[in-house]
Amino acid sequence: MAVLNEEQSMLRDAAKSWVQDKSPVTAFRKMRDSGAELGYDTAAWNEMAEMGWAGVVVPEDFGGSQFGYLSIGLILEELGRTLTASPLTASAVGAASALALGGSDAQKNEWLPKIAAGEVVGALAVDEGAHHAPEKVALKAEKSGSGYKLTGAKTYVIEGYGAGLLVVSARTSGAPGDKDGVSLFLVPGDAQGLVKTRLALADSRGAANIKFDGVEVGAEALLGEEGKGWDVLEKTLDRARAAISAEMLGAAVQAFETTLDYLKVRVQFGQVIGSFQALQHRAAKMFTDLELARSVVEAALQAIDADSPDVPELVSLAKAKMGDTFHLVSNEMVQMHGGIGMTDAHDAGFYLKRARACEATFGSQSYHRDRYAKIQGY
Repeated sequence: MAVLNEEQSMLRDAAKSWVQDKSPVTAFRKMRDSGAELGYDTAAWNEMAEMGWAGVVVPEDFGGSQFGYLSIGLILEELGRTLTASPLTASAVGAASALALGGSDAQKNEWLPKIAAGEVVGALAVDEGAHHAPEKVALKAEKSGSGYKLTGAKTYVIEGYGAGLLVVSARTSGAPGDKDGVSLFLVPGDAQGLVKTRLALADSRGAANIKFDGVEVGAEALLGEEGKGWDVLEKTLDRARAAISAEMLGAAVQAFETTLDYLKVRVQFGQVIGSFQALQHRAAKMFTDLELARSVVEAALQAIDADSPDVPELVSLAKAKMGDTFHLVSNEMVQMHGGIGMTDAHDAGFYLKRARACEATFGSQSYHRDRYAKIQGY
């Protein structure tokens, strides 16, 4: 486990107590049953913002606390335990990182304080197909007057439906698949020509498909250099991938602990099922996988904080390992609970659905295994 400093320990403890008091799994169930359009409880999100969580990675000059990525990972891990839905990963990590890494002072001044205060929710509009492939950008950005005109579509934009700011990858030159020619733009969520279609996801979270029908933006909307956006995009995505891995870790640990508690009380054939060696072996496998997953997730977050050159490989290792582990633990949770685990009355299905949605977000296990292998020279 990572050695935490005093601030990080306090942040984690505050997150733990808030989640237990204000946002247990019953709160997620209530949000889901209410059919909340945004896929999260806005009152809960406002409380998180008031506690400063939306500004954890935002520089102090722009209204944040700059506590770093391990710190936000600790918060997300606690939120993951009770499946608390929030735009923290998309906005406070995704959009905030893109601005911090590539934004001009004017862009940072305009948007970062609003993101840090939770006044604006940001989202990354990156993918255009069914699978994560950030380099396959086809959405066109053409020069128009002193600015640009954006035409194309983005799919599966996490928190895109309610986002007030979209960080959009567009192509100013080259062909889909080229890393050169990718530019990033800051597009207000209510820009003329934007058509958002809300998606109903298995895990009841917020996402949207977004069509750009000749959306006009000024020159000041360009984030970084024209045609040179890939580097900032990749670094931003790695931060979002590490963040969602931390949330997955929390959910997987809770799924395991809930299952372990059940093995200790469920009686079958006159004895507690946890006494059966076959189930003990399966529990031991989950425990060791979770310990390893924690190590790689924390290593990735610490590498980002240290601005280490091996961030890409550590992030891909963490996302792939965490995907496999959460997949396994959520399956076992349903199976070991037996019939009740298959019902909507039990929470097991929530963890299973969340696992599947998280696995596909910002790159699946196969995407990250492939990326890791390429980085290693295979």
